Amino acid sequence: MRYIDESLAEGETIIQRGQWPGIFWFGAWAALILLGIAIVGIFIFVRSAVIMKTTDFAVTNRRVILKRGWLNRRTQELAVESIEGVSVDQSMIARMFGYGRIVVTGTGDAVIVFPPMAHPVAFRRSIEAARADCGGEVHLASDDREAIERAAEPTNENEREPEIVEEERPRRKQRPSFIGLRARR
Repeated sequence: MRYIDESLAEGETIIQRGQWPGIFWFGAWAALILLGIAIVGIFIFVRSAVIMKTTDFAVTNRRVILKRGWLNRRTQELAVESIEGVSVDQSMIARMFGYGRIVVTGTGDAVIVFPPMAHPVAFRRSIEAARADCGGEVHLASDDREAIERAAEPTNENEREPEIVEEERPRRKQRPSFIGLRARR
């Protein structure tokens, strides 16, 4: 069973699962066939196959998930409510072969950079659909919500901090220069 299937909460469903582009599998097989004689192609193929088989990414109705690794698992998850932006990065060649990268930015420093995937625009659409279904509201911690509410409240005149007024300093008289090269005011 895959990691994402195991980690689903009750009521959470997968909207879209990401796929590796076919051109990446073609490249792995081409390395095996063309460079397999030199043994280098076997290592390139095995490395590529392991990376592609052990990387899993998906959009659920509650979060965006990226899982990498086989022996050492590294996951990045971002709640749909805390997503601020989604961008698609496609070069001209990537557009021709139908793949690209998705970059999801969330509140704070949260950024998830997905590996190249097939149909990145459909994946972005799925993220936007999940955001729309949750109402697009950002759920804050109670301390943060209270701080924002306090900042929005009008303050009384008595509670204002006094303004600091700078006094004008008296100008010094400028001495005449020896040759008269200083500008006179």
